[in-house]
Amino acid sequence: MVAYIIRRLLQAVFVLFIVSLVVFLVMRLLPGDPILMYLSKAQVGALSAQQIELTRHEFGLDKPMVAQYADWIAGIFHGKFGKSVFYNKQVSILLAERVPVTLYLGLLSFVIANVLGIIAGIISAVRRGKAMDSFVTVIANIGITIPIFWLAIMLIYAFGLKLGWLPIQGYTSPLEDFGRSTRQIIMPVFCLTIFVIGACARQTRSSMLEVLHQDYVRTAWSKGLRERTVIMVHVLKNGIIPVVTLMGMHIGQILGGSVLIETVFNIQGIGRLSVDAVLSLDYAVVQAIVLVMAIMVVLANLLVDISYGWLDPRIRYG
Repeated sequence: MVAYIIRRLLQAVFVLFIVSLVVFLVMRLLPGDPILMYLSKAQVGALSAQQIELTRHEFGLDKPMVAQYADWIAGIFHGKFGKSVFYNKQVSILLAERVPVTLYLGLLSFVIANVLGIIAGIISAVRRGKAMDSFVTVIANIGITIPIFWLAIMLIYAFGLKLGWLPIQGYTSPLEDFGRSTRQIIMPVFCLTIFVIGACARQTRSSMLEVLHQDYVRTAWSKGLRERTVIMVHVLKNGIIPVVTLMGMHIGQILGGSVLIETVFNIQGIGRLSVDAVLSLDYAVVQAIVLVMAIMVVLANLLVDISYGWLDPRIRYG
């Protein structure tokens, strides 16, 4: 196990290196000059070429690309992600302000979506061919096909503008006002969970149906065990591994969805920050956000792989 974890960590470091290199190069291939976007038209006209170059030097954009990349990587090991051109502050400060918002929405969506998805999949498998199975299947198919951007707009129109039940934008920390925070996150969390619920329900149903026909399950039924005991002890634990794999993938899907959802609902998380940074060619911010998201996805996949051995003792790590 220890050797396996070490190998996976080395692979993760290599993946993160490739991600950092790709995002660094891609950002600099985009047309436009971040310094000229940072300075207003009046400032550009009033400043001399030397003064503009001094501004470029302040943000380290006058160095060769290799030196810029080396400085960025070296700064990461010291907890520094560079200085934002658009916000004119350290990127680490921006991340400290925005990451908790996205993590709160993401973790809440992840837990709700997977719990509901697994429960729906179990019910659908146990009641195969019945009305409940058909209902869950239809809802799951709708969930994995509906565009969350369109869904968010429809929810704002229906529950925010027409009915006036829920706020249409903004975010309040639950530590400041729990009631207002809950009302504000209902629609964003629903949009982030709808796809995951559908995908998780479909995968759980499929895995459960495969296990339900195994000999040891028939033996458990023949012993007169209760349905709950058979499902939870004998079926679910052996059929949950494909679902766990899917759960690891859901981390990336929720993080990606946060970019759209935070933009639509005007939530000041890293999703919204990434959109603003790309539009303003804020190199340091985009690089830091992509790297942080990549770290989250890599760690989630590592935890998923490690959990296989706990769920199924037959799995051995070579």
